[in-house]
Amino acid sequence: MTDALQSLLDAAAAWERDDVDDADKADLRALVDRARGGAPGAVAAQAELRDRFAATLQFGTAGLRGAMAAGPNRMNRAVVIGAAAGLGAYLRDALPGAHSRVVVGFDARHRSADFARDTAAVLTAQGAEVLTLPAPLPTPVLSFAVRHLGADAGVMVTASHNPAADNGYKVYLGGRVVTDAGQGAQIVPPYDALIAEKIAVAGPAAAVPRADDGWTVLDLSIVDDYVQAALALRDDVPRTLRIVTTSLHGVGGQVLGRVLAEAGFARVTPVEEQRIPDPDFPTVVFPNPEEKGAIDMAIAVAQDAHADVVIANDPDADRCAVAVHDKRLGTYQGAETATSQGWRMLHGDEVGALLGDDIASRLTAGEAGDALPVLANSVVSSRLLAAIATRHGLAHATTLTGFKWISRTPGLVFGYEEALGYCVDPERVRDKDGISAALVVAQLANRLKASGLTLVDKLDDLAREHGLYLTDQLSVRFEDLAGIPAAMARLRAEPPTLLAGSPVVDVLDLAQGADGLPPTDGVRLLTQDGTRVIVRPSGTEPKVKCYLEVVRDVPSDASVDAVGVAREQARKTLATLKHDIAGALGL
Repeated sequence: MTDALQSLLDAAAAWERDDVDDADKADLRALVDRARGGAPGAVAAQAELRDRFAATLQFGTAGLRGAMAAGPNRMNRAVVIGAAAGLGAYLRDALPGAHSRVVVGFDARHRSADFARDTAAVLTAQGAEVLTLPAPLPTPVLSFAVRHLGADAGVMVTASHNPAADNGYKVYLGGRVVTDAGQGAQIVPPYDALIAEKIAVAGPAAAVPRADDGWTVLDLSIVDDYVQAALALRDDVPRTLRIVTTSLHGVGGQVLGRVLAEAGFARVTPVEEQRIPDPDFPTVVFPNPEEKGAIDMAIAVAQDAHADVVIANDPDADRCAVAVHDKRLGTYQGAETATSQGWRMLHGDEVGALLGDDIASRLTAGEAGDALPVLANSVVSSRLLAAIATRHGLAHATTLTGFKWISRTPGLVFGYEEALGYCVDPERVRDKDGISAALVVAQLANRLKASGLTLVDKLDDLAREHGLYLTDQLSVRFEDLAGIPAAMARLRAEPPTLLAGSPVVDVLDLAQGADGLPPTDGVRLLTQDGTRVIVRPSGTEPKVKCYLEVVRDVPSDASVDAVGVAREQARKTLATLKHDIAGALGL
């Protein structure tokens, strides 16, 4: 046995001694036994063991997220107990002499309820007032509860749209800890580093005090309060829209169904096979509505139901996807978002533009005092929202990627990111909210239907008014994480000089900071014809993401067919862009 392997086995033994979960201990012992050598699978077991103990799962601005298993580089009770201890210690420092109030929520993933209970037990033992949600519920309910209950912090146990093997831990700060525009939003620096410092000295999980009781389990009136808050966005237009919904086996189905029903939408058909929460996500490969095939089942139901729109939430319901019937799909083929029988997913930027224009058009003068109301989106999202803000006499802000940044924009009335996240009611929920966004987009589609129009027609109108902004994404998954910095380094060292036939006129390394934004890992390329490409590593998945945007002039009196032709030409440019940027990354 090598010294390296013996050291690894010693680390595993030490972890097992201090673990608090019998199942995790047994799992780790079995892995160690396989790794000792000689038995079939020893090499694979050693590799798995090395990965579990190669590092400590890092607590950052996305909190924690990773595969569930024993070991410091995985999501498990021991890691969660350490995170809770660190958060509690940070809150004691931030509120000296006071008892913090913390709301804890969880989804229906494997072990989410256990992780939430451990969090409540640790924080209660530290003297915090802990309020837990009464059942597996959507992330937006937790986000709402942080502000609604005046909590100093919130914890949501969820891995959102990650695969079934993963779980995660989101942290929000508000109440007396954060009192500015970011009150109730997810953490950003320096809070993440301050909490991480406390986690690092929390000690082994077995030594962290945990209360047996003493926290308060909220009743379902918190869901009633959230529903009523969402219904404050309701309009009074008679409902004729036919909707198909899917929660992709997540926790949003019941709450979304209730919001739509109480808002007057009677023609709503859920996808029954995906309606009940199931942590194994049996009908989808990845429980993410952005992934190819994820909403195929919903499209099939929509065809049978003669629906007008499909609305899909991800498993924790903080994202909202929209699919529509586009009668022109037969005239331009090859779109990656195209599905069967003329249905297609709207891109997140398309939904963001629709919602942004809708909300902006209904604002009244003076609604935000002397300051202009602000529309905000992330740096990788479409530039169309800025044009919409200017058209309506509003301010616009560009933020770093992630709702932790978008939601803390001062004066925010609407914010979005292209990854299907929309904040339509920032006074109540300082985060993306796939349920309230679903209500607003359903109402827009309903009003358009009353005029004989669709969401696609409204997109055409926006193109006539502002030009055609068409976006797409190239996403590359890496099995070897070392390939991600290598690809980024290659792009920085040798950026392309030509993209889709247009000369590259500007290369900006976002790691140096840009346009008043803090540094972030990414590269922005601009071409002579206005095409933009932004390349960055994903913050939550082992991917490099390339965000592509093509802009084309469209006459204000362009016909439906003319707009369709412009869109098809832009799609062809996007296809060429994907090829060119993949080559630049060495893929």
